Formats: sequence, C-alpha cells, structure tokens
Amino acid sequence: MSTKPSAKANKDIIVPPMGESVTEATISRWLKNVGDSVSLDEPLVELETDKVTLEVGAPADGVLASQAVAEGGTVEVGAILGAVQEGASAAPQKAEAESKPQTPVAESAASQSTTSAEIPMSPAVKKLVQENHIDPHQIQGNGKDGRLTKGDVLDFIEKIKSQKATQAPAPSAAPSPQPSTIATLPRELGAREERVPMTRLRQRIAERLKEAQNTAAILTTFNEVDMTHVMNLRSSIKDSFEKKHGVKLGFMSFFVKAAIVALKENPAVNAEIHDNELIFKNHYDIGVAVGTEQGLVVPVIRDADQLSFAGIEKTISGLGLKARDGQLTMQDMQGGTFTISNGGVYGSLMSTPILNPPQSGILGMHKIQKRPMVMPDGSIEARPMMYLALSYDHRIIDGKEAVTFLVRVKECIEDPQRILLDV
Repeated sequence: MSTKPSAKANKDIIVPPMGESVTEATISRWLKNVGDSVSLDEPLVELETDKVTLEVGAPADGVLASQAVAEGGTVEVGAILGAVQEGASAAPQKAEAESKPQTPVAESAASQSTTSAEIPMSPAVKKLVQENHIDPHQIQGNGKDGRLTKGDVLDFIEKIKSQKATQAPAPSAAPSPQPSTIATLPRELGAREERVPMTRLRQRIAERLKEAQNTAAILTTFNEVDMTHVMNLRSSIKDSFEKKHGVKLGFMSFFVKAAIVALKENPAVNAEIHDNELIFKNHYDIGVAVGTEQGLVVPVIRDADQLSFAGIEKTISGLGLKARDGQLTMQDMQGGTFTISNGGVYGSLMSTPILNPPQSGILGMHKIQKRPMVMPDGSIEARPMMYLALSYDHRIIDGKEAVTFLVRVKECIEDPQRILLDV
C-alpha cells in the first residue's frame, strides 16, 4: 500500500519575490532530503540570484515530501520548488530514490535522474553531469571509493567532443567564420586547465558592467588628496570613538560625508537618465562596493546624509559582515544613488571605476602612499597621498561639474572641519 502523502496534506514550497528586476534564480543546493523532518521556516533550499544568495524556509512543520527542481535548475518567482507534508513525522528509513529530486530540470530524460542517483556524486559533479546530459555509468570514477570527480566528467566531455570531431566530414570550401562565430566556438582545454560554469552572480556582474560601457558615455577625472589631517584626527580619537560607539572609525565615513557635501552642490552627479528624462534625487543613498568570494556586491547606506560618523561606520560594518556571510538581501542593494569603491584595500594605486547603472557617478578611492610634495612655503615633505578617481556619465554630467565635485571632496578630506561645519 502506498504511503505517499495526499496532495491535500502537502504545502508547496514557493520561490518568493526576490526584489526589483530579479525574476529568476538557480537552485544552489538543497539543505534537506526528501523524507527529512522540517520545522516551520527552517531553511530547506538555497537559491542564487544575480545579486544575492537566499534561503527558502519550510512553509510548515512536517516532512519534506518532494523536491520538484534539482540542484542547478533555474526557477522563476512563484514557481513550486517542492512540498512539505504538514504534521508528518520522518520515517526510520527511506528509499535512496526518494532522497533525490523528482523532476530534475537540467535532464533531457527522466531516466537520467535514476541512473545519476545510483552513483555517489558531489553537488558540483552532479550539476555538471546534468547540464551536459551525461549517463554517469559511462564514466570511470577515479576518486575515493570510485567516486566521480569533476576532472573525470570534464575528461569524458572532451573525449566525446574529440570523437565527434574525427567522425564529422570535412567541410568543402567553407567560408571563413566571422569574428562573432569564432567567439562562440568551443575552446579545447589544455591538460592543466579546468572549465567551471560562471555563477549567476558573476554572469550578472559581467552583464551590468558591459551594459554600463555600452550605454553610458563614461569618462574619468582624477585628483589627489593629502590624507594628513584625516589620519591625524582619526589617530587622536579612534580609541575614544570605538569605546563610545562600539565600532572602529575608518576612512570610509569621511569619504561618504565628503561625497554628500559634493553631491548636494553638484546634483547632476546624484541623478540618472531614464528614457529622455533626467531624474534628480534629493536623497543620498550611498552604495559601498564590497568584494566577496562570490563577486562584487554594492550594499547601500540609506539616507547617509542623516547619519552621524558612528551611524555610517556601524552601517558599513553590518553590511560588510552580511556580505562576507552571504546574507545580504535584495533590499540591502537596491536604490543607491551614488557609489564609492575602495580599491586601496587591495593595494590599487590608481584605477578607472565603472559605473553602477543606473547611477551616473562612482568615486574610486585608492592606496595611501607617502610621496614628496612641495608645500606652500616651497619646502618638500613626505605626505600620505591618495589618488581619487571619479567616473561619470558624460551624457548628464559636464566636465566642469565632475571636476568641481572631485575638488570639493578633496577640500573636505584635506580639511575635515569643513564637513563638520558645513563650509
């Protein structure tokens, strides 16, 4: 007699809304197997979008009854990921077949799901097998206990490609391929090379950066700033600041404050183009670029003009921790009006940052390095200097505005009292 739960007892696991402009995600991994006990809101499956990784929780207490989409599959907002049998208890044992997704989306035939389930594979190897429609029984595993490795699968793929190439008839006087065709031809791997699919986040980063270059008239202007006074001020109060506010005083809060002063005086840098209109924003939501293992993300400091130095530092610290732990939400990264990127933390001396669409400006900070500078009295001193770069959309921002903006940032950093006294 079948013990399969009735449809009425099941609660669907639904792909939740994922924020503005995000309509689909990839199943990164299932955190529970079919038949496992689950609790309400307990994470069941991890989704990767082009911006963040998020977890989908259980809709009820019970047992995971089914997985409708395999790891590596693509789903849209509102799609059914599986179901939880509400109020059920986990069975002492469960069949191996039940612990696997019922409908792998990357497969060309349902039978491949069954054959894949019989061979132990890591999620990454299983994803590679499914994406290339391979029967894993045809591959000799060289891993521990005969397990398939990624290298085994990639070698098998290359072997199949080589066989097809030798079997294919030679073309007769075929025209030379155009450059666009050459770019899409499969590339043969060398003996010490490995092919790894791009994550959805990395794909989206590439798309957005290329979109910025294709649509905006990007220009970059440079200046340099003497960090002496900011460094002295920070050094003199950093201990008392941390003791009072519970957060370290960094340089980023000074640059956020300086940028806001400059944005208020040059509103075009805080604006954006939409169709044939200019949208001027009278709020200052500053994005701070953060590098993670998954790629570059830009969480936003909301209403930064209304925050104190301590408030900015606390917000940056919290967003940085969430970024490193992969816990950023869509709300954390939407709606920025201007971005600041600090390549100096990686040792960059100078760079030309790329716009973060639809924003029209991005400020690049760089490494602080002592250089000989001629002082007003003619003497030469070694001063801690930083190159600044402002990349901007020349369609909306004129050169005069861009240079004026950067000079204003320089003035505020070289004389921090200007920020505090609003002069």
